Amino acid sequence: MRPTQLSRPSTKLRLYPDKLAAHLQQQCLPVYVVSGDETLLVEECSDLIRAAARKLGCSKREVLDAGEKTFDWQELLNCSTDMSLFDERKLIELRIPSGKPGAEGSKAINAYLERSSGDDVLLVISGKIDKQSLNSKWFKALDSAGAYLQLWEVKAHELPRWLQQRLGAAGLSIDQDALELLSERLEGNLLAAVQEVEKLKLLAENQHLDLKVVSEGVLDNARYNLFAMVDAALKGDASASLRMLHGLRDEGTEAMVILWALTRELRSLYDLKLDCERGQSVQQAMQARRVWSNRQGIIQSALERHSLAAIEQLMLLAAEVDGSIKGYAEGRVWDHLDQLVTALAGK
Repeated sequence: MRPTQLSRPSTKLRLYPDKLAAHLQQQCLPVYVVSGDETLLVEECSDLIRAAARKLGCSKREVLDAGEKTFDWQELLNCSTDMSLFDERKLIELRIPSGKPGAEGSKAINAYLERSSGDDVLLVISGKIDKQSLNSKWFKALDSAGAYLQLWEVKAHELPRWLQQRLGAAGLSIDQDALELLSERLEGNLLAAVQEVEKLKLLAENQHLDLKVVSEGVLDNARYNLFAMVDAALKGDASASLRMLHGLRDEGTEAMVILWALTRELRSLYDLKLDCERGQSVQQAMQARRVWSNRQGIIQSALERHSLAAIEQLMLLAAEVDGSIKGYAEGRVWDHLDQLVTALAGK
């Protein structure tokens, strides 16, 4: 016999990442919409729903990607046919990267919901759904049939609390200065943050993390470290930053990872310089934008060396590096990176 029928919500249900696991232990709905641009969080929540669907007997999984040019919405309708007694339940995973299914997709989604027997689980994984789409017929139909989980980007000022929750879930506690260092180094990269938490679990003594453990764990005792290279360039030490850049290249570090670290700092410098141009002092700007205290000295050094126009030029150089990595700009990738790091360290 089949497992029991999937439950249906009596009212519109809003779920949050930290409450999803508890919800799924109690019930599994026939429809879930997981929306957001934070890839790690979307995938983690989707994995929980997949596991709950398997537990309820959805032994088959069909993946429909509406982002593909050749996608035919009839595929979704084909999944809505009534099941016979001996058919297997399915998890139907519908991916809508743009967050907009279009007119044809909207009709297909509504038709699926009207035809569906409720035995299968429909998991819609979508990019950010805008306000207009939230009021659309297709979204309201999905929302009424199941639950909506909207995942927001973890902002820089939210990262320490997010990391502390992750560490707590892993059974770890952490000193404040160590948390600041970890947050600063991992800002904008949740996947790297999760990997670091797993690494620190192995390094922690008595499940507690201090500054020394985090420094050694994050820096990984590498001779040439990515963040140390960026800091050397910000301080104006061209020789040291280039030496470390070449070491990273020789160790096999991907150019895109290096560009990510440099671009993050350039955007921060641009915002800070713009604040100063509008009348704030350097200290006021750094405090308002939550620059960690242990980095304010090197950030101030870079701001004193570079004008707003110079920082804009550095960002253009970074765009050239990106273009050379992706193959649509001339020149060698590592030559472009040499130029960018030298310019950042110079005047």
